Formats: sequence, structure tokens, C-alpha cells
Amino acid sequence: MSSKQDPKNVEKAIEKTEYVVLDTTLRPTRWDDYIGQKHIKDNIKILLQAASERGHIPEHILFYGPPGLGKTTLAHLIAKETGRQMKITSGPAIEKVGDLASILTNLAAGDILFIDEIHRLNKIVEEILYPAMESGVLDIIIGKGPSARTIQLDLPPFTLIAATTRVAMISSPLRSRFSGGVFRLEFYSNEEIAKIPRRGSFKRNCQKKPVHAPHC
Repeated sequence: MSSKQDPKNVEKAIEKTEYVVLDTTLRPTRWDDYIGQKHIKDNIKILLQAASERGHIPEHILFYGPPGLGKTTLAHLIAKETGRQMKITSGPAIEKVGDLASILTNLAAGDILFIDEIHRLNKIVEEILYPAMESGVLDIIIGKGPSARTIQLDLPPFTLIAATTRVAMISSPLRSRFSGGVFRLEFYSNEEIAKIPRRGSFKRNCQKKPVHAPHC
């Protein structure tokens, strides 16, 4: 069998890779580049400024709304604005308590943990988040039955940013622990929609120009 790949398949793979890279490149890197959601941006800026003035990490934040409105992008902007590392996961990826424990214990002080589709966490895993968010500790139960005991581990201070398309599926105890705020993303206005292609087109044109091209 020939080791050469089908040129058509190679071309499709290249197109797919270019699309992924382009999508990442087009993600806004400044607040001014993020179109829409002005009420959220204003509140987040105040939240981040207050945390900075107190010398604290930002408080936990929940974004909700339909897909495609920029929840993940907001999380990236917060990480960039605060100069913090962000670890990314999703509700479906955290199947067991051990999965969440591994993620939390591997965070560095000041890290941001972004959990997409947080409404899909199972109840047992969700309950582990309560003390982690509220008190910065991880409760681990060792053993079963009457001999079971709980070990409490201190976690490095971190900020949880979560996103969901189904806020009604999030329990009240979890929702109440987002002390930084619960923010609903609104649909784009016609004016905002008109700005998005122009901004994306501008960035794509810049990618094709030399590095020294003006305004790129």
C-alpha cells in the first residue's frame, strides 16, 4: 500500500487546520475589540479593578445565554486582562470526583479555571465544588460506611469562570457561589452584527500582509 496520502484528504486537512488557527486568531484580545454585551463588559471591568485594588484574585463568575454569543471569549479576555493562566475544561469531561480533584489540585495560585457547559456536571461532582469555591478547600472522603473519614486539602486561590446555555439546570447552591456575578449574554443587535464581519475581514487582511504592515 502506498504511503502517500490522497491529495484531496491532505487539502481538506489543511483547510480545517487553517480554519481553526484563523478562528483562534480572530478572537478579540482587547475589550475594545469585543463587540456587544456592553453591560457585562462594564461590570466585569469594575469587578477586575476592585479585585486588583484589594490585591485579591477576581471572584467567581457565571456567564449564560445561547451558543455563539461570546462566553468563552469573555473568559479569555478576563485571563488576558489580569495576566493569569487559564485552564479550560467542560462539564461532560468531569465525570468523577477524582477528575475534578485532579484539576483543582493542579491549579497554581491565581489561575483561572474555565468550565464550559457547567450545567452538565453530575450532582456528586458539583457538591465538591461548593467548598472549593467558598472556602478554597477540597474535601476528600476516604473509605466507606462508618469507618469513612474526610480529609480536607487546602487549594491555591483560584477564580472559577463558568458558562452555560441552560442556566435553569444549575442548582441554587452552585449558582449562589458565583460571588462575582451571574451575567446573561444578550443577542447581538443588527448594528453589532454589521460590525463583526468588518472586524474579522480587517484581521484576515492583516494576516496576509507583512509583519510591518500598518494597523496590523
